[in-house]
Amino acid sequence: MKTYKYLFLLIGLSIIGCSDLEEQPVGILSPDGFFSTVDDIQIAVDGSLTHAINEEIWGRKLSIALMLRSDMVNLQSDETRRVEMNTHTITGDNEMVYDPWTRIYLGIAAANNAIAGAEDVDAEDDIKNPVVAQAYFARAFYYFHLVRLFGDIPYIDAPIEGDEAYSINLTPESEVYDNIISDLEFAKTWLPNTVASRAIPSKAAASSYLALVYLTRAGTSDNAYFKKAFDEAQEVIENKGVYELDLDPDFQTLFNADKIDASLEPIFALDYNAVEADDNSYDQIAPMVGIRSDDIVGGWSVAVPTMAVYESFNPADYRRTVSFKESALINGNLEPYTNYTASGHKFAANQPYIDKYGRFPGEYARSSTRATSHNYSMMRYAEVLLIAAEAGAEIGNPLALTYVNMIRERARQGGSTITGDGTAITVEPSEEPADLESVTVADVLEERRLELAFECKRWYDIKRRQLGDQVFGASGLEGAKSDWNSAVDYDTPIPQEEIDRNPNLGL
Repeated sequence: MKTYKYLFLLIGLSIIGCSDLEEQPVGILSPDGFFSTVDDIQIAVDGSLTHAINEEIWGRKLSIALMLRSDMVNLQSDETRRVEMNTHTITGDNEMVYDPWTRIYLGIAAANNAIAGAEDVDAEDDIKNPVVAQAYFARAFYYFHLVRLFGDIPYIDAPIEGDEAYSINLTPESEVYDNIISDLEFAKTWLPNTVASRAIPSKAAASSYLALVYLTRAGTSDNAYFKKAFDEAQEVIENKGVYELDLDPDFQTLFNADKIDASLEPIFALDYNAVEADDNSYDQIAPMVGIRSDDIVGGWSVAVPTMAVYESFNPADYRRTVSFKESALINGNLEPYTNYTASGHKFAANQPYIDKYGRFPGEYARSSTRATSHNYSMMRYAEVLLIAAEAGAEIGNPLALTYVNMIRERARQGGSTITGDGTAITVEPSEEPADLESVTVADVLEERRLELAFECKRWYDIKRRQLGDQVFGASGLEGAKSDWNSAVDYDTPIPQEEIDRNPNLGL
């Protein structure tokens, strides 16, 4: 069997190339003897971050799994691996578990190689450490996904090989979080205030993720962590000028591949290069959520919101217009969502589809809008405001109301978009959503649900706030999920193949 398929033998790193990262076609590297300059560290860092844009992580497998596990996206497919995600009957044999797990650990291995290799590079700290800090950020980014998905996981912070790989134990969740915080603190110390591309980690990215990590650790009741989350988010907000951050005036711009590079809102993004590479370094989110036979963008009718999700948005809220496809050009006819079954596809549904990613995929998008040039915001300024708002509501800080209303104010400003047949339109400002007069934690969570809809955040919010029994019950947006079991379903099962190779992971 090929050892590169196995997690604990992945000691090399793949350099694939990304549009805003340095492309180096060097194949598989070993840390031994490779690192002699800071540029060599940068190559390794770029390789680590590039793993995230693979089809196995944000290109499709992890992103769609996170959508389906939430209460915002229902399944229009009978593929077993997807059914398990949608019904919370996930097994350790599911490739939507195994593939992201393996690819994420590849990214971690590459980051570990960069950090270890940097020890061989003779350079001043102020030259070397800002690059090494990118590797610390990448490692924290990957582990933050893993710990939220799986709970206790193997924590590996150095290159390993040989028999050592088969004796690794699970690291307690709390210890993993401590390590993530440590990595982000190092990154925050050494990363620059501004970067040439938001696909490159910055000080603001490290600080924003620290805020979200603290918010996650706070769970439902830890005021000490809520205070840390608020203070960290507040630091980003107070320094938005230094970091060159702000809310984009047009919500649509955040999902327009032709305009996003000029926006101040993204803080850290996965930037796709519009190349349909052999190793699947391209995105397929738009077709996964799109309509089959759509003459403009196409799609596969896999992940589709219920009508209740659509109706939960205020009709005057510009975010509803941007987030949903309310009409489509199907077989030459402009059809309202009530007639999407005109596509003839067996899984088509007469309800609005997701349109954050299909409307403006960039000029290089392939058929069915795969291989787009989207920048997917992993963290954007609006979320920092919402982190501060949620934590602020918990600790009684009056700025919580200010920050929520800033998000709502942008939502009612309208902007420029296109209709289902590609016609350009301007959505005029409205009076909705109106400012809140007071704010609760529930208000902030609802604002997160609307603002960050279909950006793969909702499942993590459900888990950290222990909302499963509520949102997957009969009154939930997708109706009752009869297989939901809060005792076991918040954590993803570790891939069975990994347990078979190392029984310590099943203990």
